[in-house]
Amino acid sequence: MFVSAAVAGFITGAGLIIAIGAQNAFVLRQGLLRSHIGLVVAVCALSDTALILLGVAGIGALVSQWPELLHILRFGGAAFLSWYGLLAAQRAWRGTSSLSAGQGDKTSRRHVLLACLAFTWLNPHVYLDTMVLVGSLSTRYPGAAQWAFGLGACTASMVWFSALGFGARLLQPVFSRPQAWRVLDGGIAIFMLILCVLLLLNPLH
Repeated sequence: MFVSAAVAGFITGAGLIIAIGAQNAFVLRQGLLRSHIGLVVAVCALSDTALILLGVAGIGALVSQWPELLHILRFGGAAFLSWYGLLAAQRAWRGTSSLSAGQGDKTSRRHVLLACLAFTWLNPHVYLDTMVLVGSLSTRYPGAAQWAFGLGACTASMVWFSALGFGARLLQPVFSRPQAWRVLDGGIAIFMLILCVLLLLNPLH
């Protein structure tokens, strides 16, 4: 039961985390730049771990009963996504990300940390996915198996963000060309702005 619960948790966590999202796009870009990627991976994985464990502990039920908090995060997240999307659009237009992959950029460690925290904690869906959904699914397993399910989901998060962040270097031959960075930033800009609109038009339930 313990092993099967952990495997089920890993599969559930992977299914929720691997889905394309603003956070993953940010991790991918930092991985391509090799800019503070260890910090980014650690913040994303540890944040997910904390939220998942809180959900397994039962706090997710409180989140689902406090819609006001999710709505505050909804508008805060939308504002952040629009700001970041406009910055990406500016980079794409001006071609200011034309450095070679792996050379890093001049973005400060503090700036990257704050952006990473915003992508994670200002996203209202992360609370629904980790604390509410994973937390509720874990209740299907008795005793220690419930925590095994949660730890399986945590492991999926650690594996995914590590693979995405540190594995991005495999794409460096493509991003050795300045034009590729403009395409990436343009895609990120469109993606972030679409997510912003969807977040505003689709109230959380």
